[in-house]
Amino acid sequence: MTTLTEPNTEAALWTVADIAGFLRVSKSWVYQASTAGTLPCIHIGALLRFDPAGIRAWARGESGGKVVQLRGCRG
Repeated sequence: MTTLTEPNTEAALWTVADIAGFLRVSKSWVYQASTAGTLPCIHIGALLRFDPAGIRAWARGESGGKVVQLRGCRG
């Protein structure tokens, strides 16, 4: 069994590059899985971000994908 390595970051949310490295997949796969709704993600405008705990649970098969859309604020 291959062990997944954590991204080397202190950030609260992971980026597409962090997820690709963690899961050992291409960035295009991360985008496709996120768009399909199978990989849990957070859309912040045009950006994709990922909750580390949610990704760990998803990788263990403990949760389905959940896409969250955060709308921008206007002042």
